[in-house]
Amino acid sequence: MKILNADVLIIGTGVAGLYCALNLDKNLDVVMLSKKSLEECNTYLAQGGIAVRVNEYDYDAFFMDTMKAGMYLNNKESVKVLVNESRESILDLDRLGVPFNKNMGEFEYTKEGAHVKNRIVHCNDKSGKLVFETLYEHVKNLENIRIVENTTMFDIEKRDGKCLGVYCLSEKETIYIGSKATVLASGGIGGIFKNSTNQSCLTGDAMALAKNHGIKLDTPGYIQYHPTALYLEKREDKRRFLISESLRGEGALLFNSRGERFVKELLPRNTVTSAILEELEKTNSDCVYLDITHTGEEYLKRRFPKIYSECLKHGINIATDRIPVTPSQHYHMGGIGVDLHSRTSMDYLYAVGECSCTGVHGGNRLASNSLLEGLVFSKRAAEDINAVIGENNKIFEPLLRYSVKEGKKLVTDNRNKAIEIIGNMRKDLKNELVDSR
Repeated sequence: MKILNADVLIIGTGVAGLYCALNLDKNLDVVMLSKKSLEECNTYLAQGGIAVRVNEYDYDAFFMDTMKAGMYLNNKESVKVLVNESRESILDLDRLGVPFNKNMGEFEYTKEGAHVKNRIVHCNDKSGKLVFETLYEHVKNLENIRIVENTTMFDIEKRDGKCLGVYCLSEKETIYIGSKATVLASGGIGGIFKNSTNQSCLTGDAMALAKNHGIKLDTPGYIQYHPTALYLEKREDKRRFLISESLRGEGALLFNSRGERFVKELLPRNTVTSAILEELEKTNSDCVYLDITHTGEEYLKRRFPKIYSECLKHGINIATDRIPVTPSQHYHMGGIGVDLHSRTSMDYLYAVGECSCTGVHGGNRLASNSLLEGLVFSKRAAEDINAVIGENNKIFEPLLRYSVKEGKKLVTDNRNKAIEIIGNMRKDLKNELVDSR
């Protein structure tokens, strides 16, 4: 078993992991772990953009939009932090070079479901990809950061209530990475669903390990379905292509198979999803249809180049054709319980991004608050680590030694544990989870 050591270990290379790394003290030795290739994260797939407090007068409206969408099940203190620190995060991304759409030097804001006003900054419909690429360009140039790809964590090393690193499986060997502070930024649970907009490698690893080690979980049954994933009769894989909510923000309308409108398009996601599912049952249909043909082809090519080209691959010209859509698993609001500094219930173990539960989303995430949460709370984690890391006396030698065979078994066991957790919390989803055998 190979042994590596670092001051800080970050599991995951999405927006939360990358931004956390950029905010750590540059004197710290940092290792970042990616389960597959770096870009196989949900950040890379994000289309719509990032919500932000437009100005000092937007605080109350943004706060209430987040609370209402979350069915008032949100942690109010977390929402306050999110709203208050949102603009600082966006201005920092702008400074780092994220190519946000602008008009005369000012951010071009768009609107999405359950927002009372335009407050979404975006890079056309490739926001996540361009945020990822920008952050990665900065991370890879830092001499204190090493990135290890195609390596899966399968166990935590803990002693005296402290996390001292993780055990991982690469293609050929098991690895122990010892660390003074460990940050879980390993993403969501879409890979355990038969239909999801997520990367299939995201299988709830962090949640499973937390359960195995008695680390507090928070509302793991809170799962969001996106109303509009592209419906195809035949698909090569289980991941569904997302049709961004920003289309509805730009005026796209929903129609049933009879050509009738049946819901206000910019209601919260859970409400629109429920309306679509009800309509599918009522009309005995497989999909409903999203229509944005009123805007013109040149505009659509410019504003939604990714969606335009992806749909065209399947014979759908969104400038002239209605887009067949159906709900699909999209986001996990629950996860590993953390405080306002992203600290878990285990010392020196943090969780950020979708694998964490800050409580900011409540029972239903407001559109475009996911990347924002990853930014705001990963920076808070980094700042806390910078302040306290010297208190942890590092122990380099692992207590356990795993063979490759044992590592592979634990990787499978963790996926099955995640399926079990969700299945036990949500009996209504059991038929939608992958076979755990």
